[in-house]
Amino acid sequence: MTDALEHPHPHQHGPVGRFLRTNLPILLVVAVLVVAVVFVAQDRWRRGAFFIGGATLLAAALRLCLPTVRVGLLAVRSRPFDVGAYTLLGGSIVALAATISSLGVA
Repeated sequence: MTDALEHPHPHQHGPVGRFLRTNLPILLVVAVLVVAVVFVAQDRWRRGAFFIGGATLLAAALRLCLPTVRVGLLAVRSRPFDVGAYTLLGGSIVALAATISSLGVA
């Protein structure tokens, strides 16, 4: 009975389950950044910049919604500071991406 209380998710036993539980938020952000790098590598600067800004805004949303013990590496300072910094940076990147000329750049 105590085992069920200590481990409510039996499929997440072991080091892999713990790693994913702890680092899933940062892995989601990194996945979006990988998409951004693919766009930039294909000379799609504007789309890549939008994805970089989106990844930063995703980090802000995850930091705002998840408890500190679940956000892993997204927790740098206090929650208000992190959310504000991620939002300011992500919003600035998206705003700059919107100003990139679409002539010759997709």
